[in-house]
Amino acid sequence: MAKGMSEPAIKFQGVFRAFGDVMAVRDLDLEIPAGSVAVLLGPNGAGKTTTIRLSTGALAADSGQISVLGLDPRVDAGEIRQLSGVVPPKPAFYERLSGRANLQFAAQLWGLESDLAIEESAQRFGISGSLDSDVGGYSTGMRTRLALARAVLHDPAVLFLDEPTAGLDPESARAVLALITELAGKGRTIVMCTHLLHEAEGIADQVVMMSEGHAWVAGPPDHLVNEYWDDRRVHLDAENREALAVVKEFEGVVASETNGFVTVELDDLNRLPALVQRLVTQGVRLTRVEPVQPTLEQLYFEMQRHHRGEEAKS
Repeated sequence: MAKGMSEPAIKFQGVFRAFGDVMAVRDLDLEIPAGSVAVLLGPNGAGKTTTIRLSTGALAADSGQISVLGLDPRVDAGEIRQLSGVVPPKPAFYERLSGRANLQFAAQLWGLESDLAIEESAQRFGISGSLDSDVGGYSTGMRTRLALARAVLHDPAVLFLDEPTAGLDPESARAVLALITELAGKGRTIVMCTHLLHEAEGIADQVVMMSEGHAWVAGPPDHLVNEYWDDRRVHLDAENREALAVVKEFEGVVASETNGFVTVELDDLNRLPALVQRLVTQGVRLTRVEPVQPTLEQLYFEMQRHHRGEEAKS
């Protein structure tokens, strides 16, 4: 999804932000490419929500530099909010007004004169039938869907989503993920905080691991796999699966397991080309040669393990 633009949409340089004696963001360096989906991961208190609030100008940094679409949130917060959509963990509404009135008020703030955007946004998130009911009677899931509808009314250049699928039914959660994919495809930049790692699977262009207010690792998932994932297993399949039985005798094969196809563990993945060549030489017609790839959740815990090991050494 990332468009590879030279200037990042969001950039933090040495940013600090404290709340009393609590350091919420500590020496935060971060670059999010324009047109990409960045997923902020980390435990509660890692600084994810504070990072979003600093980006929109809702909070001011104690020190350091922040740029959002080339603007400084400390002086251009109003302009940044015009270009951004935000879904906070606990969205606020006018409780005694209807969902439609809440969206109409937001549309006026964005300078939208037609109700078409309201109808399209409400339909996208399945709240068209509840628009004329007071928001005070909405369920948690309905409030989240209304917040999402409000956030995209003005087709923002940047969308900040803080646990966007919390309280949503599976159908609505899928609609959110589809929205992220759609907007990123249009060149929009998405920043999402989530603890449901399977939901970020396949849509994240950049993974940012945060801990104690610091981004200790960030990068595209495939780059992080190369750096942190040390699984030397490979799935093999062939037109004649029985012909793969010989692979367990090959040099460098530590273990093999048959489950329809064959999974071999090598002492070094660099042996894979020679292994494939030997099978082909023996007349085996391979249909699959695929190194085992981690899920985002598996990668997350492996990076955490590595991080804890590095901390223990220091």
